[in-house]
Amino acid sequence: MSAKVTETTEKLVQPILQEMNLELVDIEFEKEGKNWFLRVFVDKEGGVDIEECGQVSEQLSEKLDEEDPVTTPYFLEVSSPGAERPLKKPRDFEANINNNIHVKLYEPFQGEKEYEGILKAFHEDTITLEVKVKTRKQEIQLPFDKVAKARLAVSFN
Repeated sequence: MSAKVTETTEKLVQPILQEMNLELVDIEFEKEGKNWFLRVFVDKEGGVDIEECGQVSEQLSEKLDEEDPVTTPYFLEVSSPGAERPLKKPRDFEANINNNIHVKLYEPFQGEKEYEGILKAFHEDTITLEVKVKTRKQEIQLPFDKVAKARLAVSFN
């Protein structure tokens, strides 16, 4: 059900976002406690404001009511992805070269399942990260197909 809801939501929200020059970052349909939440994360160069999120929410809500892809009661939330924006598509990685990122893998790679470091390069099958190992910096290549989740990481150095 979750995949169908996010797929339908993506089809419905894309024309709205194109008209407003906004980018779809992610869609989540998740149960928290007793409630279901349909979360749509949007962004643009320089960030989105609350009015833009409100406009998207209003228009999307009307479209969702017409299509009715969600059979259970839910809350619709439209927001910015924030400082720790998820990286999903290859273009997300390409756009964030030289930024600090956090990567979770499906299975351990060189003994670790999580890495944080500077994204140095991205090619269709590998992510090159500069990580600190004790006091030294070292570059590692992670297989892209092993990445479960990746996001920008705020660093306080």
